[in-house]
Amino acid sequence: MPRNTPPHAPRTPDPRPGAEREITSPVTLCRPDGRLDHDAVGWTRTPLHDTSGIAQARRGRGRRGWGRNKRWEYWAVMTPTHVVALTLSDIDYAGVHDLWVLERATGREISTPVVVPFARGVRLPARIGAGPARAHAHGLDLAIDEVDGGTRLRGRTARVELDVHAARPAGHECLGVVVPWSDRLFQYTVKDVARPATGRLTVDGVPHQLPAGSSWAVLDHGRGRWPYRMRWHWGAGSGVHDGHVIGVQLGGRWTDGTGSTENALLVDGRLHKNSDELVWEHHPTDLLAPWRVHGPHAELRFVPFHDRVSHTDLLVVAQDTHQCFGAWEGWMTDSTGRRVTFTGIEGWAEDVRNRW
Repeated sequence: MPRNTPPHAPRTPDPRPGAEREITSPVTLCRPDGRLDHDAVGWTRTPLHDTSGIAQARRGRGRRGWGRNKRWEYWAVMTPTHVVALTLSDIDYAGVHDLWVLERATGREISTPVVVPFARGVRLPARIGAGPARAHAHGLDLAIDEVDGGTRLRGRTARVELDVHAARPAGHECLGVVVPWSDRLFQYTVKDVARPATGRLTVDGVPHQLPAGSSWAVLDHGRGRWPYRMRWHWGAGSGVHDGHVIGVQLGGRWTDGTGSTENALLVDGRLHKNSDELVWEHHPTDLLAPWRVHGPHAELRFVPFHDRVSHTDLLVVAQDTHQCFGAWEGWMTDSTGRRVTFTGIEGWAEDVRNRW
């Protein structure tokens, strides 16, 4: 099939515009018995959820859904020359970490994945911004710290050294969402797009300064209890169009049917929530063909230039990931219903299947 004509056989989710509740005061994710606090279901424009119950369940091992508790910090930084991804995670029975670099001009990838049984030596804050995150294992050192005006991201391997400041401009908002599958299985996610990035990346001894104004960081912060099998789409983008800072945040599949979505548009730091269950279309065997994501309040096209492929199959645990990097174009509506049109907003779209 020609590359520019992806098949039109998408799932057709049920649009739920206006069905989500904005939370504006602090709330606890878990009840004392470890189950979902239903007052936590909704979305925020600044982090307000106390997720310490997930960390407590992790320490308690078998008492509260051991094996289902998942905690992570994922940061991706895009520059005109490189893409960097930093992962720290505790998935109950393992810590899974990585420092990954893409050289955009050549397509060369450098990756240092590490798996640590029972997540030994991993340090993650009980809630977002409540302390540092650390991972040290097998030649990989990762550190995330909240600092004045933003977040400091550091990583070191035999070939790569990263020291980046992801700024948090005054008034900058981010999307927090609770996705409820059941009283026992639920996820709290914070997706923070369009964070201006500065600093240095060194690859094989060659330093690269991040160009201010054209380098962007994105956070995926996760705390929750997951089903064993899950498939998801995630799309994110950051950039400047027509003098305005644009952030794109999109999700699909994993939220379908829950009443929650993780879709939003950021314009000059202001978050505009989209409560539609969007339709995702891409070619199943050619993920470098253009993608289409659309719904009543969005019409987007994503044009990839690189597919980061990851596949593992350890019988009980397996993953099949395609994270495609490229640029978004199209439109989304803001909170007033006005269409905001943009092109050249760089980021990614991914298709992930997990057994974990």
